[in-house]
Amino acid sequence: MAEIINFRRARKGKMRRSKDEKAAANRVQFGTPKAEKTRVKMLHEKDTAMIDSHELDGGHDGGHD
Repeated sequence: MAEIINFRRARKGKMRRSKDEKAAANRVQFGTPKAEKTRVKMLHEKDTAMIDSHELDGGHDGGHD
């Protein structure tokens, strides 16, 4: 025998699951506070500056001649 389903409940359940999935995606995309974004950006810039300051200025492209 086939399982009897209530279409109204199935439709509303599907809508709820869709909303939950969208909410989860939005939490990932927009959930980071501004202070955390700023902190990560500053750390990245600091690391980049440190790496750039350690480069050797040899005057050639790095190939062996």
